[in-house]
Amino acid sequence: MRYLHTMVRVENLERALSFYRDALGLMEHSRNDYPSGRFTLVFLTAPGDVKNAEQLRSPLIELTYNWDAEKFEGGRNFGHLAFEVDDIYLSCQRLMNNGVTINRPPRDGRMAFIRSPENISIELLQSGEALSATEPWQSMKNEGVW
Repeated sequence: MRYLHTMVRVENLERALSFYRDALGLMEHSRNDYPSGRFTLVFLTAPGDVKNAEQLRSPLIELTYNWDAEKFEGGRNFGHLAFEVDDIYLSCQRLMNNGVTINRPPRDGRMAFIRSPENISIELLQSGEALSATEPWQSMKNEGVW
């Protein structure tokens, strides 16, 4: 048995890609439109999980976009996605620069939480040892829920 991917339904594909690809830094691996089913699948991977352009070492995120308008609620009920990052502070700053709220700032230099446009909770974990606690992160308060 091998874990393949996590599927997340999205209400707006461009908004989701702006978040997952542009702000979070994932790479688009593949995209398929299914006109008969009226949906699009976009598979994303983290840059550190690609050996080469054709070969992946780890699971993907599958964004499922249904062409007919739907409203999805309760994204938190499935838990969260988790990504290891090289520098938690730089990653959070890049997200903030892209308009993403840091719900649980990395006060400890180790862990942060954000939310996707569909309200999916995403955990960011510092690779290796925690970074030294530093401002402005150390004093930042939680915002909302994660």
